Amino acid sequence: MAPSSWSHAREMNVALRRAAAFPVVVLWLSLADARPALAHGFGQRYDLPVPLWLYLYGAASAVLLSFVVFGFFIGEKNAPGGYPRLNLLRFRLLRATLASPVFVAGLRIFSVGIFVLIILTGLFGDQTPVLNFAPTMVWVIWWVGGSLFVTLVGNVWAAANPLKVVFEWADRLTLRLGVENGLDPDIPYPVSWDVWPALALFFAFAWVELVFWGSATPRNIAFLALLYSSVTWAGMSFFGKETWLRRGEAFSVFFDILARFAPTEVRVTGGAACEGCDACGIENKDVCVNCYGCFARAMPEHRELNLRPPAVGLLSSEGTSVARVAFIVFMLSSVTYDGLLATPVWVSLIFSLQSIAGSFGALSSLFYGTLGLLAVPLLFFALYAGFVKLCQALGGGTGFWKLAGSFAYSLVPIAFAYQAAHYFTLLLTDGQNIFYLASDPFRWGWNLFGTGGYEPNAAIVGAAFVWYSQVALIVAGHVIAVYLAHAVALRSAPNTKLALRSQIPMVALMVLYTVTSLWILSQPVVE
Repeated sequence: MAPSSWSHAREMNVALRRAAAFPVVVLWLSLADARPALAHGFGQRYDLPVPLWLYLYGAASAVLLSFVVFGFFIGEKNAPGGYPRLNLLRFRLLRATLASPVFVAGLRIFSVGIFVLIILTGLFGDQTPVLNFAPTMVWVIWWVGGSLFVTLVGNVWAAANPLKVVFEWADRLTLRLGVENGLDPDIPYPVSWDVWPALALFFAFAWVELVFWGSATPRNIAFLALLYSSVTWAGMSFFGKETWLRRGEAFSVFFDILARFAPTEVRVTGGAACEGCDACGIENKDVCVNCYGCFARAMPEHRELNLRPPAVGLLSSEGTSVARVAFIVFMLSSVTYDGLLATPVWVSLIFSLQSIAGSFGALSSLFYGTLGLLAVPLLFFALYAGFVKLCQALGGGTGFWKLAGSFAYSLVPIAFAYQAAHYFTLLLTDGQNIFYLASDPFRWGWNLFGTGGYEPNAAIVGAAFVWYSQVALIVAGHVIAVYLAHAVALRSAPNTKLALRSQIPMVALMVLYTVTSLWILSQPVVE
């Protein structure tokens, strides 16, 4: 072994001993009372074949082992930089379909049609949630299925957002009616706002999903969709369509963050389409990535739809502000809070709080649910800030907020992995309802597609498969996060030794969250 390799190995040995200290303490504390458990959210009973602590130790060990592998084999010389790309629009068949005006127009019309159908069925259809098109379409197909699609395929929301499409149609109509500037904005977007409006709206959405007891009522869904649409259209007309979508519209910001993991991207070359664009947020206008406003304005020869390695978009932390860090942390904490809500520990905690502070009658669940939705993200943000501070102390040389922004996107695979693990069974089981609902969305006795009599199969997957796939998803998400954090550390620290040292607290945080995530998923559901 070469001397430099021996030196690198000694640095790794020291780093690993330090990295192991904190996770081991946390594991002992969290597993002291561990027992075989039921997997969280299963539709059928499943006793884990071995004690839960074995799964937790195994998962934590896998995350630590990934740190060893990445730390030993990935140094400054082979740290990730550029990445290979394949422009799918170079192929005639794909260009004739994906870039075809007919295909794009059809996708946009279909999206608006689904949006209108959600409103109409919510207002005038059967108000039983399982018999109405709106709840299944919004909470299962769009929210769960759409999130998985954007992360694993690409940001279709940016191309087919019905609120954006309707606004564009209205803008063209006003121009044809003689309005001089159409719906062009006349108010500059305040720089200090950043993505805080998007975070506020995303919090409101999470509150409706997790706290509000009427979230599945079709008429409530229709009213809330119209309310959100009004806010979005007002924001676009005041501040500009692309500006509001990039900074103020909650789901555009959310899906844009998830799409950084996706194996596809849109890219504009040449720079002409980017002139005057304040949305893509890059200084070099010769090339911009995933700015769909520039992509729409660009000439066909300057457009690229690239296939790329997954997760490489998360390596770019350019423009990661405090507000965007808070948004990413809230993405992670809100889905964790959803899993935590139905665990025996959380229910016992709520009963304890009620015995101390008292109950508020019918408003009790709203009060304590809202309190939890505020407290859990704040706790997550405090933990993240504390571990970033430790990274700064061990790595040296990098400012706190810059380091916090650099590491923030490494949390995205964890958030996605937990969301997929927590919700994919819902998509597989309740998602089947869309087959009979599509044929008769109002429950008026129609059978448009011949699927009105379809009977969902609740046992489409077994409980054992669900548990093992959840473990695999959680571990895989954390391993990818460790890789991203290591790549960020190599870029931020002056040398490899400091990079390894600075990454130790972040690895410890990821081990802690691995254990916590699997523990939550292993718990029985308690109402």
